[in-house]
Amino acid sequence: MAFKAKSAAETKAADLASALIRIADREGAPLSIGVDQLRQSHPRLTPLAIGQTFRKHRDGLEAALRERGYALVNYADQGPGRGMAFDIDVDVG
Repeated sequence: MAFKAKSAAETKAADLASALIRIADREGAPLSIGVDQLRQSHPRLTPLAIGQTFRKHRDGLEAALRERGYALVNYADQGPGRGMAFDIDVDVG
């Protein structure tokens, strides 16, 4: 099988998924993860990149969370400067 390089968007999606999982592993679910926590966990994730990545790669992010036993309950983006949050819970099904 030939190696296929990831695009920048795919790399950002993987970074976002790993940051969400690390925080959920550390804090325990259920929890709400804000943009500040994500930036502390992975400084390259800017608020703009987080929102764009989530909208473009939502299915992949949810699959990565599901693999670790978590479920994305809600995502809220109140607009520029107002913050965003991911609500994560334990996957029961």
